[in-house]
Amino acid sequence: MLIVGRIGKPHGIRGEVTVEVRTDEPEARFAPGSVLRTEPGATPRAGGRAAEPVPTGGASGVAYQVPGELTIESARMHQGRMLVAFEGVLDRETAEALRGTLVGVDSSTVAPPEDPEEFHDHQLVGLAVVTPAGEHLGEVAKIDHAPASDLLVLRRPQGGTALIPFVRAIVPEVDLAGGRVVVDPPAGLLDL
Repeated sequence: MLIVGRIGKPHGIRGEVTVEVRTDEPEARFAPGSVLRTEPGATPRAGGRAAEPVPTGGASGVAYQVPGELTIESARMHQGRMLVAFEGVLDRETAEALRGTLVGVDSSTVAPPEDPEEFHDHQLVGLAVVTPAGEHLGEVAKIDHAPASDLLVLRRPQGGTALIPFVRAIVPEVDLAGGRVVVDPPAGLLDL
């Protein structure tokens, strides 16, 4: 799944939510009628199409389970933020239950970037990470999109992880065909 956004707090009382956009094409990804998949860690209902209340014994007696897919009803910019309404999300309580959910599209339907220096997350995850001398450091477990720069999350062979800033000075080569990422880490980076 190619992550295109993260659902934030509700906006108003009619089910709209803020979305932290993580795509260069928000107008295409958040167009009305678009179907977005939810993060794998969410609790989708079988079939994944619509939300279904589940008894919990809470104040309202029901809790909202995040469906496997959400359909965009409307999207708009408001004071520099993307506001999105999803079909079936009609109130603030249901919108609040979506907070923190990652939304994305099927990566197999996304064309590779035209710029050879640009990569989608799914292209990098699983690649071997090696030094310029060929020493195996581990593999790319995921990409963290931090405010300053993207970070490769390196899964170490001996266990644990390390964060590597995805900048040319440290990651001089990405060889998709060869299934590897060359990393030239400064002293101590992998010890943090």
